[in-house]
Amino acid sequence: MSQKFTKIVATVGPASTSSDVLEGMIREGVNVIRLNFSHGDYETHATTVQRVKDIDKALGTYTALLADMQGPKLRVGMMEDGAELISGSKLTIKVGEGVGNSEVAWTRYDKFAADVNSGEPVLLDDGKLRLRVEESNGIDTVVCVVEHGGILNSRKGLNLPSTAISLPSLTTKDCEDLDFALGLGVDWIGLSFVRSSADVVDLRNRIQAAGSHARIVAKIEKPEAVADLDGIVKCTDAVMIARGDLGVEVPMEQVPMIQKRTIEMCQREGKPVIVATQMMESMIDSIAPSRAEVTDVANAVLDGADAVMLSGETSVGEHPIEVIKAMRLIVTEIEKEPRIYHLFREPETIRPERQVTDAICYNACELAQRVEAKAIVTMTFSGYTAYKVASQRPKATIHVFTGNQSILGQLGLCWGVEAHLYDKMVSTDHTISDVKNILQKEGAVKEGDRVIHVASMPIAEAGMSNMLKVTEI
Repeated sequence: MSQKFTKIVATVGPASTSSDVLEGMIREGVNVIRLNFSHGDYETHATTVQRVKDIDKALGTYTALLADMQGPKLRVGMMEDGAELISGSKLTIKVGEGVGNSEVAWTRYDKFAADVNSGEPVLLDDGKLRLRVEESNGIDTVVCVVEHGGILNSRKGLNLPSTAISLPSLTTKDCEDLDFALGLGVDWIGLSFVRSSADVVDLRNRIQAAGSHARIVAKIEKPEAVADLDGIVKCTDAVMIARGDLGVEVPMEQVPMIQKRTIEMCQREGKPVIVATQMMESMIDSIAPSRAEVTDVANAVLDGADAVMLSGETSVGEHPIEVIKAMRLIVTEIEKEPRIYHLFREPETIRPERQVTDAICYNACELAQRVEAKAIVTMTFSGYTAYKVASQRPKATIHVFTGNQSILGQLGLCWGVEAHLYDKMVSTDHTISDVKNILQKEGAVKEGDRVIHVASMPIAEAGMSNMLKVTEI
């Protein structure tokens, strides 16, 4: 199996749902499988989940499952082949079902005409086509002037960067998809087009009501989300910087700094952050990425991303396994760079219930650097210490031992973490000795290596972490 600190998220689709391809991607370095509920049917998603679980059982791996909700993604309907919008002409967008052409397009969004106002921009196909609203009847018809035309194909995205849309963050389809995904036992739920921290709270209530262990990935792709970024990061469990729609919804030149600010904010809060979209897009067809794409992946690692994500490259691309290998090679090369390690950010918010644990995690990383430890071992039930230690970016590999099977997959999204199922919490000394033997047998450490142990005493009570110990193999 590939050993690296930065995790890789791969979207599955027609090119990658077979057992052979899934296993090949996991062997090459995939840590998280993304199920895109904008596409595919329930049977396909269920089959994919079972195949991943079977592969994990055979390989002894713990691959995270991320179910990504479609959210209020607006699209045009079916279009005639070759329908071309001419700059300066008019396009009427109607609410309902129909086959569009160069003069008329359709959308299923029933509040479209009521939401938009004269003068607001309408972007189609990820901003490749630009229109402006001329007039709306407020019911079902909007007349737009084409400012920059081109071919409009079926089911392409429709973005309204200056319009406050009426759709909730979770649509009726999303609620049905959420119930199904939680029934599959997924580890993470991707919340698309988040607008405020209230959207995250609503989803969390739904997950808790379903009795699920799943955690939330809030996707930053709306200007409203950027405005409430601090609140969203504090409320969510992880963040995805979804640069595709984000780069359409906000001026494209703002995306790089939004990415950097979001990563820094997530590191301070100890929340995993994914950089997504168009990272290696040329490899949908090509056997090798462009040099600009290589640099993009490298910069995400240098910025401190927990994970980098592939979309079309693995879902519909011609080389799903090769693209994982290429991304892994970039990641592991950049991880030789000393500047990405040892951040040592003291917790900005002192929470009395976590004060001791946070201090232990912080000092474990500083101590690991001083004694050049090979590994940091945490004993955890909730996974909290894993995320806090990872946020400090120690150069020592973080080995998480837990008896809580539900968090094993979740930790696949956390930077630098290797998860182990372990439920023999008899005594502190016995557990530390046993864990050292396990790591030595696995080849993770060797004679003479130093290991930092983070645990709670008494260990059998599985309380807050309150112990820090250095041992030598």
